Amino acid sequence: MIEAVGLTKRYGAKTAVHNLSFQVRPGAVTGFLGPNGSGKSTTMRMMLGLDRPTSGHVTIGGHAFRSLPNAPRQVGALLDAKAVHGGRSARNHLLCLAQLAGIPAARVDEVLGVVGLQDVARKRSKGFSLGMGQRLGIAAALLGDPQVLLFDEPVNGLDPEGILWVRNLMKQLASEGRTVFVSSHLMSEMALTADHLIVIGRGQLLSDMSVTDFISANSADFARVRVAADGPEVREKLTASLTEAGGRVMPEPDGALRVTGLGLPRISDLAHESDVRLWELSPHQASLEEAYMRMTQGAVDYRSTADAKAGLQLPPPGYGEPGYEAAPGQPGYAPQPPSEVPQQGWYAPPPPGQNPYADAPAPAPVDRTERKTSEDSR
Repeated sequence: MIEAVGLTKRYGAKTAVHNLSFQVRPGAVTGFLGPNGSGKSTTMRMMLGLDRPTSGHVTIGGHAFRSLPNAPRQVGALLDAKAVHGGRSARNHLLCLAQLAGIPAARVDEVLGVVGLQDVARKRSKGFSLGMGQRLGIAAALLGDPQVLLFDEPVNGLDPEGILWVRNLMKQLASEGRTVFVSSHLMSEMALTADHLIVIGRGQLLSDMSVTDFISANSADFARVRVAADGPEVREKLTASLTEAGGRVMPEPDGALRVTGLGLPRISDLAHESDVRLWELSPHQASLEEAYMRMTQGAVDYRSTADAKAGLQLPPPGYGEPGYEAAPGQPGYAPQPPSEVPQQGWYAPPPPGQNPYADAPAPAPVDRTERKTSEDSR
């Protein structure tokens, strides 16, 4: 089991991770999610003893990583698939790691077969594609047959067959009672792979719950209603009836209506009473991607000016009105920097228009003619 308690990491005045506490239990695939710059990589580096926490601690099996005897046999990790000597073959790379950890050479050939690189085992890794490099990194993580495994973007660069293979591998490892911790930005893949989710934003914990509970807690289920093509006055008539009954109605881009606050039977009854024919009445539950976007939309540092995030989910009552305060998981909510850290030092890029380097004077142009004349004189 992995346990983080009050984990904090500061780089000077910048805080990458603040007071982060969670547990990763064996027997399940735990997804680690968060926007770019949220502190995921820093957290995983502290787990593996590559960075020292400013405060707090993280343990694996009750011990700090650096105090684990023969750590490669207990913990396997893939953080950077490019961290391979390009002049070495795949087999020699793994053989060096095996010799350092006292692992038999036979295990090298075994994991090469597991990841499907047996046919290119003697080729230099510098010629590997991104997907092949990922497979080699996964092989290195599995080399010591560890009980705890950490993967950072393990499906990056893999084709659909490779993604399916990684998904099945993660599930198999968890079914064997191992602790599997996976960071990824592919929401669709996390929905199919993970059993539990830990979500962070700007270095702080946003959510720690099962995938099912996460979707339920961070989505606004609604009914999709489409009326017969009898003109806009029919939609307006139904909208008035639904609103009067306590429902909230929003138009969809394709002409359908999104209704919340009323069950499907009640919507059907109201349509019948209003003499409105329905061509569609279907329930909708948010996907993991929609729930994730709703949870983290206030903690994203890099956002397009054309982002239409407001259309992802219905806003809660009072959203945008004076005095409205968003609760965790609602639009407009974002974890705030800890009070003891200066605001200007928070781990986030400057807002548009406030970049201190934007107005820096441009370098003086080089006089090519003068330079050429000088060279000719030499």
